[in-house]
Amino acid sequence: MKTFTFDAGFPGKAIVHRAYHGSFGLTRGLKILLTSALSLMMTTSCSGREKAEAHANSEPAPKDSKILVVFFSHAGDNYSVGNIEVGNTKIVADYISEFTGADQFEIKTSKYDGMAYRPLCDLAKEEQKNGELPPYEGSVDVSQYQTVFVGGPVWWGTWPQVMYTFFSKNDMSGKTLIPFTTHEGSGLGSCVKDLKKVYPNADVRKGFSIYGHDVRTDKDRVVKWLESLGY
Repeated sequence: MKTFTFDAGFPGKAIVHRAYHGSFGLTRGLKILLTSALSLMMTTSCSGREKAEAHANSEPAPKDSKILVVFFSHAGDNYSVGNIEVGNTKIVADYISEFTGADQFEIKTSKYDGMAYRPLCDLAKEEQKNGELPPYEGSVDVSQYQTVFVGGPVWWGTWPQVMYTFFSKNDMSGKTLIPFTTHEGSGLGSCVKDLKKVYPNADVRKGFSIYGHDVRTDKDRVVKWLESLGY
């Protein structure tokens, strides 16, 4: 392509001039026309390639008529934010529903009610060690939904065990699963990897995490994430 550089002082101009001057009797006007045509071809080609690359790199979430947010959220005594009436993950789930119109199913259990933060940490660690599956209340028909947001706090590096109870009872194979977590330093932990283990035949997307102490004041960050998914 350097041969056809038409900027003054570049070798391409002299090469093109020698190739077409004289025997072909090319007029100055025709050479200008040729230059314009080549420039247009190059511009169109670059523009088309950029659009194709942008399309290939984008991975929007499916546009479904029905979307579900499944989550567990712990109210009461929490690290950093103290005793709260609405759990951190519940706030993020509400943002998602507000922005996407998604239905919600909250995984609720009375097992952790009224527990202080430190005893709850010890209990969660023991549950994970023993592979316990605490019961939860209610049910939801996940077959109605193709896209499911899956959210919870990070407890000892992964989902709370009560969420694994939900996973064991609900087959979400073949669905698009979008994980999100609230935390105070763990990020996503191993939640994305563990969700893929539970549902190897699901389309598990890149996860989103946010500090629990930020959820009440950083709604814009959640919205930007949802917009990046195509909502």
